[in-house]
Amino acid sequence: MQLEVTQDVFRLAQVFTISRGSRTEAKVLTVQISDGTHKGWGECVPYSRYDETLESVTAQISGLPQEYDRHSLMELLPAGAARNAVDCALWDLESKRAGKRAWELAGLPTPGPEITAYTLSLDTPQAMREQAAKNAHRPLLKIKLGTPDDMPRLEAVRAGAPNAKIIVDANEGWSAEVYADLAPHLLRLGVALVEQPLPADADDALIGMNRPVPVCADESCHDRVSLPGLKGKYDVVNIKLDKTGGLTEALELRKAALAEGYDIMVGCMVGSSLAMAPATLVAQGAMVTDLDGPLLLAEDRARPLTFDNAGVHPPDADLWG
Repeated sequence: MQLEVTQDVFRLAQVFTISRGSRTEAKVLTVQISDGTHKGWGECVPYSRYDETLESVTAQISGLPQEYDRHSLMELLPAGAARNAVDCALWDLESKRAGKRAWELAGLPTPGPEITAYTLSLDTPQAMREQAAKNAHRPLLKIKLGTPDDMPRLEAVRAGAPNAKIIVDANEGWSAEVYADLAPHLLRLGVALVEQPLPADADDALIGMNRPVPVCADESCHDRVSLPGLKGKYDVVNIKLDKTGGLTEALELRKAALAEGYDIMVGCMVGSSLAMAPATLVAQGAMVTDLDGPLLLAEDRARPLTFDNAGVHPPDADLWG
């Protein structure tokens, strides 16, 4: 097999800010794998939170042996961005070889559109109210928070979008005390879900705490190995392919999490339609779908996903799978 790794940059439609910092572009890695007849491709977004860089992930991918498949790949690379791009490229390659869609190969029913969240980045309360009002027509808004003084932001977003369903992502930015103070207000303001309120290495504080709004594990959940550590702390797990290391493990994590009684959220890093395409298969029937990466971009792949009032649609064959 021939493997090629390239760096691609997509401009964002506007500055995107979370509690860890701001960005104006999405830097991704695109992997293409060819068997001489067919070519598959996938995308990953290296994430500094997990000590990943474009260079380190490229080195991981470039170090793969000449021959491997999706199953041996699980042993060759750890869960993370590198394995994600290669795994998804292999799914695409297998689909083209077989002349079948990826969901057929996975034994899944034909997928349909899923309503996706639209993310409002962290800003001043007034700016976030304006963002909310501008996007109040969307059925599901996700608010980036994660500071000790988030209450005015919450109030501002609810005022700007009084009828939208709201979920909150603290990105590990709260202490146990801040979360405990905010929790009843999350309920009062109609927040449907809160993601990762505490740092992953401090989330034992959630054990025994009142959770009036479902709490979702994001940074605390990577793959199936993570599940035992979530018990008593979380109600929902956020499955991201850049954390699981690809579609193969994402589907297994989904199955295992559901069996243990967790609800499912399917999320993403800020990437192009190519990165979201495999995740649409995992998102079928999920409690929350958050695959809005392409909506945050000023430019996308040549054959992008379709987003409309029904939500994000599965990819056409000429994009992926």
